[in-house]
Amino acid sequence: MTKKINNILDYFSELFPHAGCELKYHNDYQLAIAVMLSAQTTDKKVNTVTEKLFSIYPNLISLSNASPNDVQNVIKTLGMSKNKARYTVEIAKRISEEFNGIVPSDREVLMSLPGVGNKTANVIRAELFKIPELPVDTHVMRVSKRLGLVLNSDNPIQIEKKLKKIIPLERQILTHHQMIHFGRYFCKARSPKCEQCKLKEVCLYQLKKIK
Repeated sequence: MTKKINNILDYFSELFPHAGCELKYHNDYQLAIAVMLSAQTTDKKVNTVTEKLFSIYPNLISLSNASPNDVQNVIKTLGMSKNKARYTVEIAKRISEEFNGIVPSDREVLMSLPGVGNKTANVIRAELFKIPELPVDTHVMRVSKRLGLVLNSDNPIQIEKKLKKIIPLERQILTHHQMIHFGRYFCKARSPKCEQCKLKEVCLYQLKKIK
């Protein structure tokens, strides 16, 4: 497995040497809210709405005092906009009132925020605090299964645990971003660029073993 992992990581670095977070933000609470909003939607759509959202509500106080209905009007192009609008206002209030305006780094505390699950908490920890994490989104899940790094039946939590065991600690944050980029731009759900890929020999999708 070590040789296989090294080959995969080397290829990821060849394709995406500087992969990073594609969500746009200017401070910690904006990142936390943007990650929450990104659930089941694209970073591109989130960046479009957060640019407007954070210009209308330029600080935590204004956002925490906002009407969820008004916030929903701003983010209505996102899926689950009603719930996400409510979460946005509640997160702003919690961070402002309970954490002195600073996003906490503790996973359990982060997960106590509305709309923040394990994946979102780990993204925040990795991006803001550089804590080694390997959050599993749809791209990471698809890539790790196709490359046979995990079982096709594994859920996101199982995938996260397995990837963290086989990927060096110091590479986990970068690998997370590289896997997202690989899944988003190369190993896509539909019409993946298999003919250009150097990992065909280990790819279960290419071998017709999984979709």
